[in-house]
Amino acid sequence: MNPSSRTVLVIDDDNRNIFALSAVLRSKGYTVLSALSAKEGIDMLHSHQGIKVVLMDIMMPDMDGYEAIARIRGNEATATMPVIAVTAQAMVGDREKTLEAGANDYVSKPIDVDLLLKLLGKY
Repeated sequence: MNPSSRTVLVIDDDNRNIFALSAVLRSKGYTVLSALSAKEGIDMLHSHQGIKVVLMDIMMPDMDGYEAIARIRGNEATATMPVIAVTAQAMVGDREKTLEAGANDYVSKPIDVDLLLKLLGKY
């Protein structure tokens, strides 16, 4: 991913996570949009044409990341949007469950920034 021409949407219910991720990504030249809920994030996907990748928290109230990914995949306009799950769920089987739910990739918290940047480079 060429940072100067890419916009990343961070969906996380914790402002601290959004702040930290945004600071790192902006320092690497990415444009970062954020949403504090899955519903808000999905709405942003439909209203902002430049989003190239979604960083999706899994554990959120109201609508979790699994349901949000299913909704993204179920909509023709966003079905192929790359989604990287960014989650504190790092138990055995969580990565597989997240990928089976439709995420393209998975990064556990605390985030390995080098790994995240490498994954963003794929998309």
